Amino acid sequence: MFSLRTAVDRQTARQINPVTLAFVGDAVYSLYVREKLCLTAAVRTGELQRRSVQFVSAHGQNEQLDKIAPLFTAEEEEIYRRGRNAKKGTRSKSATVAEYNRSTGFEAVLGFLYITGQVERIDQLLNAAEEEPPVCGQPMEGRERDEREEKV
Repeated sequence: MFSLRTAVDRQTARQINPVTLAFVGDAVYSLYVREKLCLTAAVRTGELQRRSVQFVSAHGQNEQLDKIAPLFTAEEEEIYRRGRNAKKGTRSKSATVAEYNRSTGFEAVLGFLYITGQVERIDQLLNAAEEEPPVCGQPMEGRERDEREEKV
């Protein structure tokens, strides 16, 4: 029987296509943002939707990524790179190719963490994104890009 809390082992999760992980991660991040807005902003649903788009868009995810990427473990870095560099079947209408690729990597990490049952780690990363500056390291923009732009 399937349950929302069904977790798979890390080895199995690493075998999942990174775009599929991003598909799950997109839903996880969208729910996180929507739930947070619902519980913190007493506004109409139309305004909630407008506010959520600022975070859930590729541009918004890139801003969050710059804050949390320095906190990634080696395993999360690997999942991020696989998601960022994966061939995608679609293109963003409102983001650059680099933003779209980076946001796919961001979503892949969240999807990987979710399906492996690491919900506390998701909370840790997303809560750290609200702190300025990042807890350790420096934003990705200041780090060496390790061929990120060349892969685009």
